[in-house]
Formats: sequence, C-alpha cells, structure tokens
Amino acid sequence: MADQSLFYNNLVDTADHHADLRASVGKLVGKYGRKYFQDVVTNGTQPDELWAELGSAGFLGVHIPEAYGGSGGGLAELNIVIEECAAQGCPMLSLVIASICAPIIAAYGSTELKDKWLPGIATGKLKMAFAITEPDAGSNTHNVTTSARKVDGGWSIHGAKYWTSGIDESDAVMVVAKDPEMETGNGRSALSLFVMPADAPGISYTRIDAAVKTPERQFSVFFDDVRLPEEALVGERGVGLRQLFVGLNPERVSAAAINNGISRFAIAQAARYANERSVWETPIGAHQGVAHPLAESYIGVQSARLLAARAAQLFDQGEDAGEAANMAKFLAAETSLKALDQAIQVHGGNGLSHEYGLADLWFIARLHKTAPVSREMILNYIAQHGLGLPKSY
Repeated sequence: MADQSLFYNNLVDTADHHADLRASVGKLVGKYGRKYFQDVVTNGTQPDELWAELGSAGFLGVHIPEAYGGSGGGLAELNIVIEECAAQGCPMLSLVIASICAPIIAAYGSTELKDKWLPGIATGKLKMAFAITEPDAGSNTHNVTTSARKVDGGWSIHGAKYWTSGIDESDAVMVVAKDPEMETGNGRSALSLFVMPADAPGISYTRIDAAVKTPERQFSVFFDDVRLPEEALVGERGVGLRQLFVGLNPERVSAAAINNGISRFAIAQAARYANERSVWETPIGAHQGVAHPLAESYIGVQSARLLAARAAQLFDQGEDAGEAANMAKFLAAETSLKALDQAIQVHGGNGLSHEYGLADLWFIARLHKTAPVSREMILNYIAQHGLGLPKSY
C-alpha cells in the first residue's frame, strides 16, 4: 500500500478533529486496501465486511444528526470519509448516494421517515438508492416523465429511470417524479420525492452492462403502477426540485471526494514506484521527466481537495454552496484523470496490470467527468452565475 502520510496536511484538514477522523478512517480502510476491493469487484460481490466496520465505527453516519444515530457532523466530515476510502484504494459510490438521500430526509422528511431510515443509514444496516436520471431527460430535470398521481390511500408511480446505482443491494429507492396535478404550465415541472421499497409490487429493473469497475451495479428501473402510502412523500408535494438541492450539492462534493481520493492513491503509488524502480542504476524519480509531471499532478489534486473542503464548509454553514460544489466536482474530475494517467505512465507496462491497482480505476474516475452533472453543464452554470454571461442553453 502506498504511504499516505505525504497527503496528511493542514492545508485541507484545518480542524484537529478532521485530521483525527482522516487518520481513523485511513487506518480502518487500510486494513482492507486495494486488493480487497479489486477482488470484490471481480467476484461480483459486495464489500460487506468493510461497510459493516465503517458503520460500527460511526463513519457512515458522520453527516446524520445525533438524534437519529449519527455523529452530528456535516458534509465536511463526509467528504473526509469518502476521500479517505478512495485514497486507500476503495472508492465507494454507495457513500455518494448516502450523501444525497440522508440530508434530504433529515431536512424534509416526516418524523416517521426520519425514524425509519436515518438510524439504519447511519449504521449501514439500511441502504437507499436514488433514482432521478431518465433516458430522454438528460440534464434537464424538468423533462422527467416518471409521474406520481394521487389515488385513494396514497400514490401511483409510473415511468422509468436510468443509471440507478445499487438498487439491487438497497432496501429502498428515493424516486424523483413529476406531479401532473401540481403543474402550472410555466415550463417548470412540479416534482415530488418519494421513498419506495426496492421490492415494491410493480417495480422492476434490468442491469446496464457498464465499464465502471465498482461493486455498485447500474440499472434501468421501471415503475408500473407502484402504489405507495401517503407517508412515502418526502417533504412538500410539488416542490421537490427545491428539496433536491439539499442532496445534489453534497452529491457533487462527494463525487469530488472519490476522485480526489483516487488521485491521492494514484500519485502515492507512482511516487513509491518512481523511488523504487531503477534504470541504469538511477531511480526513475530522479529524472525531471518523471518527477515534474507527478509534482504538477500533486499541485492540481491539492487544489481540488481545497476546493472540495471549501464547498463542504459553505454547505455546512448554510451558505450558497452551488458554485463551489460544481467547481469542486469539475476540478476533481479533471485533475484525477491527469493524475491517474500520469501514474499509469510512470509504471510503464506495469501500469496496465491489475496487480498495481491503477488501470481499473480509470472508468470510475472518468465517470465523474460526465456524472452526476456533466462538465459542460458546470461550465454553463459558472458562465451564467459566476461571470454574469447570458444563458447559453
């Protein structure tokens, strides 16, 4: 395992408890490491032992209120947990999903929903998937066609979702649906959020054959008159889009955390290899052609980590974190691909061997250049809201 001490610094962890949290998570996940995670993915199983230990240690619930079994922290703490898991070679998309669902339920859910789901999410004994993406909606959430209609005793859900992660391993799924009765005709959809049991009658799903090498599998999900009780509604009817951003900004920061962790893992592996690998009696790391690209990658990654930490801080303070969260996700995706590519190059042919744990990280790192929001939509957002330029889409 690469020496991660190079990356424990006060630039990112400005609070003592953050440094302690990072060290504790790193020690726990480091017992498992990259080979363990590779084996889980190869065998088509789940990292159940690791997940259970993270839950028992309180790391899965760092962002959940203490009243519901969590540690009472925020996105800053969750950012550390997710990044550190990835830095130890275990990038976990399930943690990103938890960053969406738990904050939405904590902020808008009824007492019954909070009591039912938050303690289990905090311990890792319950999992919740998230279903928003549709084949024909793209980045425009107003175009979703999955609908929720009022019926006697509750709701009827019809429609389909795409690229829903981990629903096969989840107890429930949070579904974003259009509420036709609440439509105002202004071009902006009235959305509502629902917590649906993953085994509810009328729900089915088919696996997407994807290149991403993670334990969480991807699915197309179909809803055929799925009946839900009144209490399945999260928060207020028809204002789901507003409620979503309590989860979507954390999702962007959490995606950045995975990529920043992958970057740390890759650069640390490359630095160790460059120190140990000698050609003509000289470590290859002594050559500027190897050292300088790694140093430049390190600078980029540290910048991305700082931006992610700042976005998390703004969110936890109740300030507008939209710009920072989007920029953090953008920069983390860009820098991680550069760092990973350079680390593979330093290893030469070995960089393509699964033994060194780098090549099979490529597609999960590449994923976050496209999702959960594409780099093009982020640039649109920054141009319009950061620079005051006309809307370009």
